[in-house]
Amino acid sequence: MKYQLEFKPRAVRDSRDLDDSTQRRVMEKIEALCENMTGGVKRLTHFTPEYRLRVGDIRVLFEADRGKIVVYRVVHRRDAYR
Repeated sequence: MKYQLEFKPRAVRDSRDLDDSTQRRVMEKIEALCENMTGGVKRLTHFTPEYRLRVGDIRVLFEADRGKIVVYRVVHRRDAYR
């Protein structure tokens, strides 16, 4: 299933703070995520964003619903779950 991708403003600001190589890796993983939700994706409990995508030390927090992926945050793992 092909998902549409939407970034919240906070996620855009977060991704701008990453260095270029990390930013490229994260975007490649997010684009692959739109094709199918596998590879480093885990469902979260007790958090508003329902899923996380792991890209090294970076976590992409997002929701997936009705063919749409909404990315909320792109942060280092030490700050992701606060």
